[in-house]
Formats: sequence, structure tokens, C-alpha cells
Amino acid sequence: MFLAQPTVDLKTKYIDFYQEWKESEEEMIPFVIKKDPENFQSLLNYLSDCEKGIEPPESWIPESSTYWLVDNHELIGVVNIRHRLTEPLFNGGGHIGYGIRPSKRNNGYAIQILSLALEKAKEMNLEEVLLVCNSTNTASNKVILNNGGISDKDFIDEKNNTLKRYWIKLK
Repeated sequence: MFLAQPTVDLKTKYIDFYQEWKESEEEMIPFVIKKDPENFQSLLNYLSDCEKGIEPPESWIPESSTYWLVDNHELIGVVNIRHRLTEPLFNGGGHIGYGIRPSKRNNGYAIQILSLALEKAKEMNLEEVLLVCNSTNTASNKVILNNGGISDKDFIDEKNNTLKRYWIKLK
């Protein structure tokens, strides 16, 4: 199991991942998987631009790196690591967002993708990272705690949702 940078070599695996998520009709998290991969090169260019700090349409998101979790020749999940925080990210987004395809949940992949993302964040010289999830998302709360998350003050968003905020020290 490893994190791979998005490449054309993984196109069919990513399309399969994307189609499964679309068919589930669940919210697509992290935000980068909302981008339609029909023009795959455009998707790769978009992700590359995000890493370089060329603002994506969600202008509140700074530079970010995206990786795909691959296990046994299958694309299992996506993680997006924001290199720095803006005020909206500090309150309700955090440094790291991840998602596991619906058919592979409850198999420990979320714990693994976050663990591997923390290693990448260390390589980016981040000293600590903020993770945020909805208070009703017990699975993500457990994943964050299993990776060393330390609870911080909750945040109430504009829809009156309570967001749990956790810090993980990397250095």
C-alpha cells in the first residue's frame, strides 16, 4: 500500500474510483475528487496547478498536494494536503482531507491513508497539522484519534454543524 502522485498511468483505476463514488451519490471528499475526470489530462493539470499554488476555483484553498492511495493494484482513496492554513481552513477544513471509496470502507484504509499523509506532511516541513471533521462522523473522529489527534476547540459552521478540530504534532 502506498501513496502515488496522480499520473496518466493510473487513469483507469482513478476513473473506476470516481465512478463508484458518483454512483453512491455521497458527498465527494476531499474537494479534489469533485473535478470530473472526463478530460483526464485537464484533471492532472488542475492537481499540478493546485500544488504550485495556482488557485483552484475554491479560492480559499492555498497550495495543496494530492495523492492517491493504491493497494493491490486498486485505487482505494484520495488525500489532499494543504501546505498552509487560511482562516476558513483553520476553522473548518484543516491541513488534510481524505476519502476512501465506498466499497473499501471499514477495512482500516482511512487510518492508513492519514498515516501516510502525515509522513508526506513531515516531508513538507509542517510541524503540526490540523484535521477537521463533522462531530457526527464517528469514523473520522476515530481515524484522527488513532493517528495521534489531540482535540481542540470545536467550530460551528454556517449551517450550524459542529466541527471537531484536532491537532497532530509531526516534529
